[in-house]
Amino acid sequence: MPTAPIFLDPTGANAHDEHRQLRAHGPAVRVDILGVTAWSITDPTLLKGLLKSPNVSKDGRAHWPEFGDAIQTWPLALWVAVESMFTAFGADHRRLRRMIAPLFSHQRIAALQQDVDAITAGLLDDIEALPVDEAIDLREHLAYPLPIAVICHLMGVPADQRVAFRTVVDGVFDTTLTAEESAANSAALYEALDKLITAKRTTLGDDMTSLLITTRDGEGDGGSLSEAELRDTLLLMISAGYETTVNVIDQAITQLLTHPDQLAHVRVGRASWNDVVEEVLRLEPALKHLPLRYAVTDIELPDGQIIAKGEAILASYAAANRHPDWHGETADAFDVTRTVKDHLAFGHGFHFCLGAPLARLEVATVLSALFDRFPEIELAVPTQELKPLASLLSNGHQALPVRLRPTAA
Repeated sequence: MPTAPIFLDPTGANAHDEHRQLRAHGPAVRVDILGVTAWSITDPTLLKGLLKSPNVSKDGRAHWPEFGDAIQTWPLALWVAVESMFTAFGADHRRLRRMIAPLFSHQRIAALQQDVDAITAGLLDDIEALPVDEAIDLREHLAYPLPIAVICHLMGVPADQRVAFRTVVDGVFDTTLTAEESAANSAALYEALDKLITAKRTTLGDDMTSLLITTRDGEGDGGSLSEAELRDTLLLMISAGYETTVNVIDQAITQLLTHPDQLAHVRVGRASWNDVVEEVLRLEPALKHLPLRYAVTDIELPDGQIIAKGEAILASYAAANRHPDWHGETADAFDVTRTVKDHLAFGHGFHFCLGAPLARLEVATVLSALFDRFPEIELAVPTQELKPLASLLSNGHQALPVRLRPTAA
């Protein structure tokens, strides 16, 4: 084992090499994540066990001795300081999850299919109208605007506020910001949230923000949802419903354009678009790591190491998804016909992502429509020129330039 924690590169420049390095040290290894030490868990069996263990918490206020210092100086302070089901533990988590879960019921998500279809078609119309001889950035023109439009439709975010939310949510996932820059971004984020809440309190609508405000304000003592929980629940739903889906769309298009043999499987019926979505989620999950969890008591690991009570735990989803003990010698390969489709892209256990069905719906819809509309689409640059986002958390590209038709045409 290394004598000092392994430093995680905040730029995410060579993530796959870094993940292989983490796995080489066994199921768990101590890492330095922007100055905070945590146990990176890369073994999928161990990680799944910890994610559903009552001895592991996401409540830093209650179970992380370093919490007070971290929220003052750590660039990722927002990830541990929010008060929502994202960081709740035990009864508080169950209370908040019961409140939010009905908003993402199967019926509600299925009813969104027509809206997603219409938004996607409109975006593809706009793309088709762009100059045919120029490269088009599909991250900017498709991967970004679809999830923003869908989540803002659900949350009732006015059109004139969407750009502001996009900017500050991007900042939440940027791990190259200093603590001061991160704090300024968080302040701007809460300013945008407060503006949305104020507007909705004035004129309630048929949207999730209005429903949450009604839940908050409808209780005589406000006991079901505090004001801080209202703000941070909105933050969770907007950020999780937007940034992560952007990355999956980006990665899915990239994988299909760089693996035409796999796209051919879909076109002849050997695999479905849903198969593509699951394989992309496994191979290139939207989040590489998710901070943080904490040991409620000492936890002995299979190799004899001890995660001591109060120590931080980092769920390293991307490294676990490619673990050879789970997916064999082909774990690093993109294979839409893979029979074992399991992955941890949406988490596991108590905190499994409620928005998973919506993300799957959006990605499958946009892939089907894009490759149907533009069957000859190709990357406009060599694959190695695609630059990763400046983040050790968020897993996407800075841009995704394509040509809708081969350059020879």
